[in-house]
Amino acid sequence: MTTRQAGDVLKSAAAELAPRQGANPLVASLAAGTASRKVIGALALEQRHIIPSDRRSFGYLADRSAGHPRAAELFGTLAEGEDVAFRRLGALLAGCGLDEAAAEAYEPRAGCQTYPAYVAWLALNGEPADVALAVFANFSAWGGYCATIASAMRARYGFADEECGFFDFFALPAPALEELAVAAVQEGLDRGLLTAAGHRYGRLLQTYELMFWDTLAT
Repeated sequence: MTTRQAGDVLKSAAAELAPRQGANPLVASLAAGTASRKVIGALALEQRHIIPSDRRSFGYLADRSAGHPRAAELFGTLAEGEDVAFRRLGALLAGCGLDEAAAEAYEPRAGCQTYPAYVAWLALNGEPADVALAVFANFSAWGGYCATIASAMRARYGFADEECGFFDFFALPAPALEELAVAAVQEGLDRGLLTAAGHRYGRLLQTYELMFWDTLAT
């Protein structure tokens, strides 16, 4: 099999698992500037819990994928990316008027934390190639949401560039990361390890992603 075939698998999965139009009304209201500014602060506070969890999950996946070098490289890179995102979170919290005391006092919502809980489950139970497919498909939707929010924060809510850095990071095209995902899926294809479970994992991740946004909207 060729790398192009693995790329087709990923593109097909991303298209199949993409959220339907209108599935995320909160991001649409942020784009229009009609959502409360407090929603952005709540999102940042939830991410303060999500990012360390995802970082550990991806790190564990990298360790567990020792026999699958391409998958191990992908998950290791994702774990490093979570470190970058966490460093950018401080400016976003400050821009929302949230200091360390407010962040420590915040109680995360179950509906927002279901996504990282499932990523942790995948880290323990998923075949690396299947998890790679599911995570990459979900990142396609997440990156689009982040691009929309970053634009709205500047145009509608008056945030400075540094305060938008968290969303800018995820919104940027990541061809190197896509190459790693293609290689990880190819590795799974070549070894006969990529299964239908990857689509199931991706469908559940997208469901939990939308649950995150729906919970923030309430």
